[in-house]
Amino acid sequence: MAKTKILHIIKSLGRGGAEMLLPETLKLHDRENFEFHYIYFLPWKDQMVEALQKAGGKITCLEAKDNIRLLLQYKNIISYTKEHGIDLIHCHLPWAGFVGRLVHARIGIPVVYTEHNMQERYHIATKNINKLTFNSQSLALGVSEDVTCSINKNIHPEIPVQTLLNGVNTESFKRTGDSQIRKELGIPENAIVFGNVAVFRFQKRLVEWLQVIKKIRKENSNVYGIIVGAGPLEEEIKKEWKDLDLENVVFFPGLKTDVKPYFEAMDIFMMSSSFEGLPIALLEAMSMECAVVATDAGGIKEVIRNEQDGLTCEVDKWKKLPQLCQILIDDPEKLKNYKRAARERVVDNFSLTKMVDELEKIYSDFVKK
Repeated sequence: MAKTKILHIIKSLGRGGAEMLLPETLKLHDRENFEFHYIYFLPWKDQMVEALQKAGGKITCLEAKDNIRLLLQYKNIISYTKEHGIDLIHCHLPWAGFVGRLVHARIGIPVVYTEHNMQERYHIATKNINKLTFNSQSLALGVSEDVTCSINKNIHPEIPVQTLLNGVNTESFKRTGDSQIRKELGIPENAIVFGNVAVFRFQKRLVEWLQVIKKIRKENSNVYGIIVGAGPLEEEIKKEWKDLDLENVVFFPGLKTDVKPYFEAMDIFMMSSSFEGLPIALLEAMSMECAVVATDAGGIKEVIRNEQDGLTCEVDKWKKLPQLCQILIDDPEKLKNYKRAARERVVDNFSLTKMVDELEKIYSDFVKK
């Protein structure tokens, strides 16, 4: 029987949450019945290429220096689709979605679009293009109920929209007890380590994250921090880091394709975000038995049930985060319980295997049509 051929389109293959999902889902897909192709446009953002190739993905970069040139690649995508016998296109994030809709409008191939963010958070131009073109595709998937509600409220689509919660490979993201990163960074064995894995953008509020650590450190000299990632606000964030005199306390290892060793080093995964879709890094941290303290931004509140799976506060009350963290610092048994609860929550409800099974059913249903 011929394999069903799926083409994923995404703007970049850098170290973002949506990008990280692609190799992880590919590892679990039914390779006997499906074949996966990937097109991206920013050759300098290619951190996920090697992982996709190792997992058996077929990857092509159609270089585009800006969004207009990206859209103009639709003819090359049509040629690729015909040449390789692609059965369905799956687009991620707005600009990949826009070009996928152009392809759908011209050749009628089924196009599935995954929305990772709230419509309210997009630039007005992106929001308007999204609204104008949204119905020129087959199905939209929201990564959380919040995201799906935002689509319905702002776009009023005529096409089907459903929620498909992000997942994590709980067998791959499993704590082993390796403390090598702590040794490399010179963090004491008995320290309590707070962590985050993020693109350095304004919604992550990493300047505020550092301020929270500074406040916690006033009462707890054994607290350290690790922030894995990079991004446009790096200069501003590191200036705050220096101004707060946290240079030997909070560590910035940079952009990493393998984040598991850093989760191993963390006790508490802390997020101060102002908004989120459903963050992959949060699920990965929970799978690695990191206790969670966070604002309840976006999909976070769909994952973390306050005082059950972790501790949360309202987005605009992020200054409560030090108090919530102190609860876990003061009670090692409670910290241990929340670590265990985090792992149990993702294993039971946010397994990547479940997400992949649902995706394959969606693909098969459209291809049969």
